[in-house]
Amino acid sequence: MLTLYSYPPLFGVADNNGYGLKVFAFFLKLAGVPFLHEHIFDASKAPRQQLPYIVDGRDTVGDSETILAYVTGKYGVALDAALTPAQRTTNLLVTRTLDDLYWVMSYSRWQDERYRPLFRDALMREHPGLTDDGLMKAKEFNARRYYYQGIGRFEPDAAMARGLADLAALASLIPSQGYVHGDKPTTVDAGIYGFVANIYFYDINTPLKQFVVSHEALVQHCRAIHAAVSK
Repeated sequence: MLTLYSYPPLFGVADNNGYGLKVFAFFLKLAGVPFLHEHIFDASKAPRQQLPYIVDGRDTVGDSETILAYVTGKYGVALDAALTPAQRTTNLLVTRTLDDLYWVMSYSRWQDERYRPLFRDALMREHPGLTDDGLMKAKEFNARRYYYQGIGRFEPDAAMARGLADLAALASLIPSQGYVHGDKPTTVDAGIYGFVANIYFYDINTPLKQFVVSHEALVQHCRAIHAAVSK
């Protein structure tokens, strides 16, 4: 059976990384593809040494968008079959916005000293096998990533402002009822859920969480997908 490898859960969501949670939501309910889910921290065996990835028979596929394309093609997933060219363009723009939001979310967890200790403590409570030394190495590794990507050169408030702008763009796309493209969720809804759920259910009161909680459409969208994938 197809196996998804992704980061472990945190604060009640199935993966504490937006990309892994996107793939999880896409697989579990929206696409209905049977799969096994393995939680890991070590990404050394993954393609590009990044999570999530899947193993499907002899095929190993990394990168969340590549995974979704692979599963769509192999298993005949029709979630997005009825989308118009304009809607598909919207999906691409949303995906790139989520890519930007990822860096702010990650920065807030591993580098912003207002929130990093709380995140570290939460990880160690839920995953007692983690060590201070291991988490410090992860912090140093991420600091290098942030510096070369660029977000690590921002002051914390400036980095957060970038993420708030991303969330404002997402909030403007989600209707008060239903999903991005109508009454039924599509792949883009799984993507939004992957990131917003890791903010909304995150038990640390960052400005990102304050923004999501104050926007009812984002909350309703997140809770609707979460209820579906938690059954």
